[in-house]
Amino acid sequence: MTIDLQSIIQNYKSDLESVYNTWFINNEERLKAFRSIRRGVIQVVHDIKNANFGNDFKGSSLEFVLTCITEQKQVFEGAAHPFYWKPKLRIPDIYENEANKIAFGQFLESCLIFSKEDQIIKEIIKLSSKNIKGLGPAVASIIYFLHPTIIPPFNTGIVNGFNYLFSEKQKLGSWDSYLRMREIIIQVNQQYKNILSSDLGAFAGLLFEIGSNKLIINHKQVIDETQRSKVEKLMAKRHTEVSFEREEEDLHTEMQYHLLKIGQSLGYAVIAAANDRSKSFAENKFSFFCLPCLPAMEIDKDTLNTINLIDVLWLEKSTNQIISGFEVEKSTSIYSGILRLTDLAISFPNNLKTLFLVVPNKREKEVIMQLKRPCIQQQNISIKYILFSDLRQHCEAICKFGEDYTVISKISKVA
Repeated sequence: MTIDLQSIIQNYKSDLESVYNTWFINNEERLKAFRSIRRGVIQVVHDIKNANFGNDFKGSSLEFVLTCITEQKQVFEGAAHPFYWKPKLRIPDIYENEANKIAFGQFLESCLIFSKEDQIIKEIIKLSSKNIKGLGPAVASIIYFLHPTIIPPFNTGIVNGFNYLFSEKQKLGSWDSYLRMREIIIQVNQQYKNILSSDLGAFAGLLFEIGSNKLIINHKQVIDETQRSKVEKLMAKRHTEVSFEREEEDLHTEMQYHLLKIGQSLGYAVIAAANDRSKSFAENKFSFFCLPCLPAMEIDKDTLNTINLIDVLWLEKSTNQIISGFEVEKSTSIYSGILRLTDLAISFPNNLKTLFLVVPNKREKEVIMQLKRPCIQQQNISIKYILFSDLRQHCEAICKFGEDYTVISKISKVA
């Protein structure tokens, strides 16, 4: 079978419900995730170094990292499964075997420090040589968020798509198979990166679409009714997911608008996340009442980039000091939002008055659980939360009767 890869890529890009359009280029949360996941990996390394990692996946800093990854959805569905501690099978053996735990921590630390391709590949080979039971190339999905142009993510759908596209027989749990896959992906992506991306997530998304039967690459092949029905169900499921994500995005924009409106009515300068400033709600463009950019701040570039992605900030007009920060959550990781607020608090320990997560009512229990995690509590940073319904209901009254930032605390809750 001869495959016209350029046409396949064009079909992939032109499908508005494909991974390319719903996750890779039109998903602002994907961009936010890179910094949050890096911060999470740093915490995992710190916990392993200081013997605080524990002997279970649940409640660990590694769980937070995988939560950030899996809530990217689509390409990363199921990414956490290989890391669940299965005592009877003793896999993955990084929870009770101290030497393996340290090896895993040192591998992650090296991937944080190193930036060159050969360095990262050497660390993968070194980790593979230790034959840690159950610790296979699923780790690549973590490393992708540290080095997106070097390491492609890895899961069943991607492997299936790869094998079908290139007539290979690579295995899911093998580092050797992963490294062979990676070499081919790198070579092919180099040829097509001008119409795709140097970020390997775009090509991995293509493989995932093929492997999940959402993108049929041989339109001449005859498929039976069972296969046809399966494909139609997958397409319907994807359409439902995309529609739901669009509804969530509309809610997210609405909550940002309420927060910006309240901040402005209280006399503060307000600003939305850098990638949201062109948005509007009910024909009210954010750019008409938001600052065009953050004022100059004496913080490092990485932290500034993180703060620049916080959903809403209130600042004192006379001093440009940040008074309050708000992260509006939807189906994205709550922990990711907490990390951004924590970055903000650490950067301005003497200025900030209030930090808030704004969350759907149905996620209240999850918010409480996350804010009560020991690794959050030990930060000694106060983060309250506000429910969507309360913000919507009381917005007008707060705008009318509120005097300063303290009024928002009247609709907030403490975990």
